[in-house]
Amino acid sequence: MKKQKLIIDTDCGSDDAMAIAMALRDPGYEVLFFTVVAGNVSLDQAVQNTLLTIETAGSYEPPVYPGCRDMLLRDLVFAHETHGTDGMGDMGLKPRRLKAADCHGAIKLIEALKAHEPGEIEIVTLGPLTNLAVALRLDAEALGRVKRISVMGSAGLGAGNVSPLAEFNIWQDAEAAKILLEAGLPLLLVGWDACLDKAMLEEEDLKRLRESGPLGRFTVECNRRLLELNIGRFGRPCLDMADPAAMAAALYPDCIAQCDEYYCAVETAPGISYGAVLVDRYRFSGKPPNAWVCSKLKPEKYKEYIFRTLT
Repeated sequence: MKKQKLIIDTDCGSDDAMAIAMALRDPGYEVLFFTVVAGNVSLDQAVQNTLLTIETAGSYEPPVYPGCRDMLLRDLVFAHETHGTDGMGDMGLKPRRLKAADCHGAIKLIEALKAHEPGEIEIVTLGPLTNLAVALRLDAEALGRVKRISVMGSAGLGAGNVSPLAEFNIWQDAEAAKILLEAGLPLLLVGWDACLDKAMLEEEDLKRLRESGPLGRFTVECNRRLLELNIGRFGRPCLDMADPAAMAAALYPDCIAQCDEYYCAVETAPGISYGAVLVDRYRFSGKPPNAWVCSKLKPEKYKEYIFRTLT
């Protein structure tokens, strides 16, 4: 079977790590390389976390290209309270062998898309969209060759996780998200709401992963800060795995329960609504749709995909 070529853009924290391992162990996809952006943690830390995850996944080892270390206009606000100071639950782990490749991630995106036929490459983004926005500004024609860009970003049809309206990845660099949404590219936004409710990993799911072997145990333990945080948020130790939800929606669409096409716009004005993705559910704007929005997964199929790829 011919494998679908894939590029993953990440600000690798603990939920990114689970999503990355899932992609590397899906036999239907070939990850060409990773591009890294600052977000959950600094760029340098996110690069180290990506390399560590690739080593731990025990599959093949695509190159890792550092990208943007700053957002387009705003100062970074790291997610240490969610993922730990190192983004990986403060486990103290570092890559043993792998090193970053020598090219800027945005440049590498352009080069790869130009070197392949139109529609050959898909992109999945797990962090702020800064690398994609820079690549678009440098060579929009090259980005137009992409088959699809699947984005872990937006609150979907629900509430935000960093403000009443905004989800972290979009809120971190809303200007970059605005550039991407206005570019006319084939987009799938997987909202934070897709990983909530019955799609959350509960104690029995986490136990199954821990007991499955070193990789499953790693993907749970690196999320221990999020587990602690969620006891306060949800009243129990559970994991809302936003990046794995986005990866599953992109790579295993059979797990999607609700996904519709809408006109979407990003709020970039200062204030409490900064970073919100306005989803025109009832077609008030009269504008044609510019993105698909996945807001719900089938919990059984989603979790089955996680277990199938990680255990």
